Amino acid sequence: MVAFCRAEDIPHEICGKLVVAVTSDEVPRLDELLRRGTANGLTGLRKLDRGKMKAVEPHVNGVAAAFVPEEGIVDYRQVCDRLAYRVKERGGNIITRAKVKRLDRKAGSWVVRTAAAEFEADFLINSAGLHCDRVAALAGEPRQVRIVPFRGEYFGLKKSAQHLVRNLIYPVPNPQFPFLGVHFTRQIHGGVEAGPNAVLAFSREGYRLSTINLRDLLDALLFPGLLRFLWKYPDMVRTEITQSFSKALFCRALQRLIPDIQPHDLVRGGAGVRAQALTSAGNLVQDFHLVVRENALHILNAPSPAATASLAIGDYVVSQIAA
Repeated sequence: MVAFCRAEDIPHEICGKLVVAVTSDEVPRLDELLRRGTANGLTGLRKLDRGKMKAVEPHVNGVAAAFVPEEGIVDYRQVCDRLAYRVKERGGNIITRAKVKRLDRKAGSWVVRTAAAEFEADFLINSAGLHCDRVAALAGEPRQVRIVPFRGEYFGLKKSAQHLVRNLIYPVPNPQFPFLGVHFTRQIHGGVEAGPNAVLAFSREGYRLSTINLRDLLDALLFPGLLRFLWKYPDMVRTEITQSFSKALFCRALQRLIPDIQPHDLVRGGAGVRAQALTSAGNLVQDFHLVVRENALHILNAPSPAATASLAIGDYVVSQIAA
């Protein structure tokens, strides 16, 4: 991704990130993250004590941190625009507003019937995100995992408070909870984003609280996996929902990392919808989940950092086609 951004002159910056252990009982998990990062080939990882941690981020709260020097930020809108340009430059087409209605097998190839037109292909790649499980089902795959949409809501820091965060500040993940928790991200064109929470969206395209799609909602509520998930994590679910309606409670979650932040420092930001795969047992699928067939590949879960890893995922998909 860095090489692509350099070649395409896309704004990006390798700024580094702190992963913070707020309390002493989080330090063993921090150490494990450092071990895994080193095993996976990251370079320059360092464990920082409180003093060195505050030299990097003066306003952060914690007892220790991992410094990840290779972490960066990018204008991802421009990444997508340049990828689209390169696809078209090489003779490819990008067709939007083309909902897939049917997938039919025809003598070793696929016929994709959409709202826009019909297409025939030797190899089918399903990377449909929020609708990937439904597209896979049209191809005859059993719905062993179900996409359940979770909306992640963000606040921005007012300019007067942006000095509290220099770059990227993340918490140590808590294995007792399925989501990472709120964190801070400096934006490539200025500003600091804080969040997200994670609340059940009432639509797979539910970027606003008021957006409701009855088909999507019933699909989620009638799925036993969601009911088991809600039963496993009632306190977390309650907390995430209340933070969605209360800036003060959202701020309290942020203060765990940056105590100086106050509710008046926050302004409502945007929201994203996470295409989260869930098993019937009520467990979130935490890793990439790909189903490979003779002439099809279904990407049924692509969690963070899917954007950062998108070109590497593309390489893997191409290798499957070649094979």
